[in-house]
Amino acid sequence: MSVALHQERLITVIRGPHLSEKSHQCAENNQVVLKVRIDASKGEIKQAVELLFDVKVDSVNVIKYHGKIKRHGRSSGRRSAWKKAYVKLAEGSALDFLGGE
Repeated sequence: MSVALHQERLITVIRGPHLSEKSHQCAENNQVVLKVRIDASKGEIKQAVELLFDVKVDSVNVIKYHGKIKRHGRSSGRRSAWKKAYVKLAEGSALDFLGGE
């Protein structure tokens, strides 16, 4: 894979921040919670965060959520699966999605 194609893929790895009560508690410990592509690896997530936000990453933990089956009367459907990444930032690095203090 060429360097340009690899950087294009890294730009699409991060879907957005995952905002919840638990993610706000993790922010106190210098950790960020992100929604990422379902096929992204830990290494790609680390490279993408370092490239896009210009911070140093210590570690990445990943959780994969399977889509639930939902029914409406006789018809049924499935929610799409998604992946969440807990990114531990290095000491002195900070990432703020809410624009607070």
